[in-house]
Amino acid sequence: MKSSKQKKLSNEEIASFCRQTAMIVEAGITPAEGMDIILQDTLSEEGRALLIEIRDSCRIGDHLYQAIERTGVFPDYVVRLIMLGEESGTTDTVLESLAEYYEREAEIAYNIRSAISYPLIMIAMMFVIIFVLIVKVLPIFRQVFTQLGTEMTPFAERLMNIGSAMSRYAIAVTVILALIVGIAILLFRIRSVRKYLRLRFSNFPIIHELYDNIAAGRFASSMYLAFTSGMDTFHTLEMVRELVENSKMEKKIDYIKHEILENSSNMAEAISDAEIFSNLYSRMITVGFRSGNVDVVMKQIAEAYEGVTERKLRKMVSIIEPTLVIILSLIVGVILLSVLLPLMGIMSSIG
Repeated sequence: MKSSKQKKLSNEEIASFCRQTAMIVEAGITPAEGMDIILQDTLSEEGRALLIEIRDSCRIGDHLYQAIERTGVFPDYVVRLIMLGEESGTTDTVLESLAEYYEREAEIAYNIRSAISYPLIMIAMMFVIIFVLIVKVLPIFRQVFTQLGTEMTPFAERLMNIGSAMSRYAIAVTVILALIVGIAILLFRIRSVRKYLRLRFSNFPIIHELYDNIAAGRFASSMYLAFTSGMDTFHTLEMVRELVENSKMEKKIDYIKHEILENSSNMAEAISDAEIFSNLYSRMITVGFRSGNVDVVMKQIAEAYEGVTERKLRKMVSIIEPTLVIILSLIVGVILLSVLLPLMGIMSSIG
C-alpha cells in the first residue's frame, strides 16, 4: 500500500486492506492491535507508514473510519461505509463486502487492460516492421534497380523518401512520440479526462454493449455493497452514482431517485422502469426486496455481469488479433510487391 501523502490507493490495495482488516475485526481484535499484526507481513515502507498512521490514530481513541479518513488515500465512500458499519456493529461484514467489491473492480480493470494491451503491442510491432522495411529493405532494392539501369515504381520511391526522412529525423520523432505518450498518460490520470474519454468511447458500436454491461455490473455490485452496510435508499443511490462512472447509468440513477420521490414508486419498481437490467434480473430484484434478500440477489447479478464482461472482452480480442495480422500482412505484401513485381518483369525480359 502507498503512503498517505501520495495518491489514492488502487483497487487491489483497498481490497487487500479490507480483507485483512475484516478478518481481524471478526476475530474480536481491536483495529489498533490488528494494524500491528498486519504490519508484520507488510514489506513496503509506504504500506508500513500507512498502517502505522492508522494504528496511532486508533490508539488515541479514533474510530477506524476516522483513522482511515485521516490518511486521505481511501475513497470517501469507503470511509462512509465503514462508519455505518461501526455504528451498526457490522464492521466485519462491511469490510468483507468492500473487499469483494474492489476485488471485482480489480478483476474487471485487469481484463480490460489485457484486452487493450495485446492490440497495442500488435500495432507497435506493425510500425516497427513497416519502418524496417522502408528504411532497411527498400534501399537494397533501389541498389538492385540502379545496377539494372532502371528505376523503382513511384509508390516505392515515395516510400523510400519517407524512410529517408524518418532516418534523418529519427531522434526528433522519437522524442516527440515520447512526449505525446507522456502527456497522454498524465492526462489520463485526470478524472474529468477519463470520464470524457469513456463517454466518447462508449458510443462506439463495437464496445457500446460492453460499456453498458460494465456499468450494469457496477450498479449491482455497488447496490450490494450499500445494502450490506445498511445505508439508506437515497445515500445508497448517491454513492452508486459516484461509483458507476457512466453518464448513461448516472441518468438512470437520477430517474430512479425521481420516481421514488415524485411518483412514490418503490425501489424495485424504479429499477425495473429505468431498464438497467433485463426482465429476468428485474424480476429477481423484485422478489429479493419482498423476501429481504436483495443484497444476495444484487451480488449474484454483479457476478453474472462480471462473467459476461470477461467473455465479451475475450471475444473482442479473438476478433482484433486476426484482423491486425491480416492488416499487417496486407501492408507488408503491398510494400514488397511494389518492388518485386517490377523486378520480376525486368528479370524475365532479360531472360
